[in-house]
Amino acid sequence: MADRLTALAAKLLGAALSASGKTIAVAESCTGGLLGGAITSIPGSSRYFSGGVLVYRDSAKISLLAVPPDLIAARGAVSREVALAMAEGVLSHFLADLAIAVTGVAGPGGGSRGKPVGTVWVAVVTPGGVRYAHRFRFSGGRAAVRRESVRASLRAAIDVLRSEGG
Repeated sequence: MADRLTALAAKLLGAALSASGKTIAVAESCTGGLLGGAITSIPGSSRYFSGGVLVYRDSAKISLLAVPPDLIAARGAVSREVALAMAEGVLSHFLADLAIAVTGVAGPGGGSRGKPVGTVWVAVVTPGGVRYAHRFRFSGGRAAVRRESVRASLRAAIDVLRSEGG
């Protein structure tokens, strides 16, 4: 059932993107390619999927997405600000109409008191100025956190498209 829910969300996003003629790009950290994989699992996704980047290390976020190093130092890689900067970087890089970024602590290690395992930030941005970011706290093991992060990212993108009339 879990895979069906993700596939359904990816299909709904693809239909919305196709209907609106818009393109999407993704920047992934904790999901490690699962988000791009979900989007491209839909036949015809090449019409709307511009591309994506996997940026696990902070240095990759900085060099590939132009996330300011002082922002990471001040707020941490798992933060609203960094998720938004990642989304803006991938939007600019791929010249897409919509970008999703996801960063989080999938576990089982790496959590802290302020950012426990399961803490995930999802950001969606558009060239028109939409800047959505939301923190989630998922439970379960690493696979569950990554799976829920993908679903949350797909839903957020669908919501942004709908709010823009797309």
